[in-house]
Amino acid sequence: MSIHAISTGVLITHWLVVIGLSLRVISRRSPVGVASAWLAIIFSVPFVGAALYLLFGEKRLGRGRVARTRAHLPDLQAWQRGLGHASVSSLEGAPVAGALASLAKGLYGFPPQAGQGITLLDNYPAIFDAIVADIDRAQRRCHLAFYIWYGEGRTLDVVEALVRAAQRGVQCKAMADALGSKVFLQGPHLRRLREAGVQFEIALPMGRIPSLRSRADLRNHRKIVVIDEDIAYTGSQNLVDPRYFKQDSGAGQWVDAMARISGPAVSSLDAVFELDWAVETRKPFEAPVVAGTENAEQTGMVLQVVPSGPDLEPEGIHQLLLTAIYNARSEIVMTTPYFVPDESFILALLAAAQRGARVTLIVPAHNDSLLVRHASVASFDTLLQAGVDIALFKGGLLHTKSLVIDGQTCVFGSVNLDMRSLWLNFEISLFVYDKEFCARLRALQNTYLDDSEMLTLEQWRRRPRWQKFVEDTFRLLGPVL
Repeated sequence: MSIHAISTGVLITHWLVVIGLSLRVISRRSPVGVASAWLAIIFSVPFVGAALYLLFGEKRLGRGRVARTRAHLPDLQAWQRGLGHASVSSLEGAPVAGALASLAKGLYGFPPQAGQGITLLDNYPAIFDAIVADIDRAQRRCHLAFYIWYGEGRTLDVVEALVRAAQRGVQCKAMADALGSKVFLQGPHLRRLREAGVQFEIALPMGRIPSLRSRADLRNHRKIVVIDEDIAYTGSQNLVDPRYFKQDSGAGQWVDAMARISGPAVSSLDAVFELDWAVETRKPFEAPVVAGTENAEQTGMVLQVVPSGPDLEPEGIHQLLLTAIYNARSEIVMTTPYFVPDESFILALLAAAQRGARVTLIVPAHNDSLLVRHASVASFDTLLQAGVDIALFKGGLLHTKSLVIDGQTCVFGSVNLDMRSLWLNFEISLFVYDKEFCARLRALQNTYLDDSEMLTLEQWRRRPRWQKFVEDTFRLLGPVL
């Protein structure tokens, strides 16, 4: 066969693949930015672009996993109907809270619940101390799920606390994401936990060969700890001691925060854990004990548990954050390590700034991802020009994910302000409708601002032209990062 015939065959095959996949991208009706980015990749990188789309272009969880989730949802929904419900009327005078509470319940089924107690833990020693102490006090159960378990430093204190709990008869169930915790899952600490009686499951296991049936980069990014029916934790902290983790990334130590919760919302967080556990283990959904229902109608702190991910309402958390921003009147303050928003998110922030709300974005000065680093700054010029304050945190990799609206409503949890968290990953958030907790979270954000450099439009526009070109190029890939 001649070289000409081979090259003609390759060219025809390439265009058949491009046309076929382009029709598939268009017919799936993904967000315009996502679809456009994938079309650009498919057209511009022969065969490689097609392979990337087949592996990462669609939200494929695998038929078995989807079927198991759907089978458990009726049990979860029946359980949710027994939860105490704080009336939305109790949120009068806080339009953001009322709008969010109603939408979040409609999307995910968890109602706003009153009677909560929340302690904000803003440094890793305090977080590890509290979790270990609560595990050592546990009498009935310890449930832990983290994206990253990393077996050095303070993480080993948690491992030993779980071993002690299991040995005294406490039911201990733990879960780690297969990708985020890959090193831990191949080490000796997992064996020690299992030998002590801790039930340990791997979330979203991956095969050695990439599969077209399920997407390998859809990850369980949640961080949940539940102790008995009394105490729960969630936030941004993985089971990672920052003194030992990614020390060669050039971004500094990770800076995190967690919320320690008591009250009815503990049961809601446990229900999210139990749903994930049932899906991974192929066992029935075990409904948690509904704690604190006698206080469900009392006044006080109102909190709502919001799980998000491609298995529930794939666009839900995106809708909720947009709702929060569009309802803001006076102030928006947010922290995130990864800021790669879509156009709708940028427009919402611009609209808030232009109608007079003070908008502040706090991000790390140095990031551990080169791709995200370039894509995240591509919108800075537009935001700065509209009056958005952008602060570059100098004290390490700021990993806390937080959003405070008008000092009355806040979002706190595992969700980054990037398309991966908003569309692809399994995440957990707390929507807190309470001025006192918002004040505490704002105070923490202010400590981050104290260790930050404020970026000015004039300073930003002095960067080299080649840097601007690189940023604009990565901006086109933002929807798929």
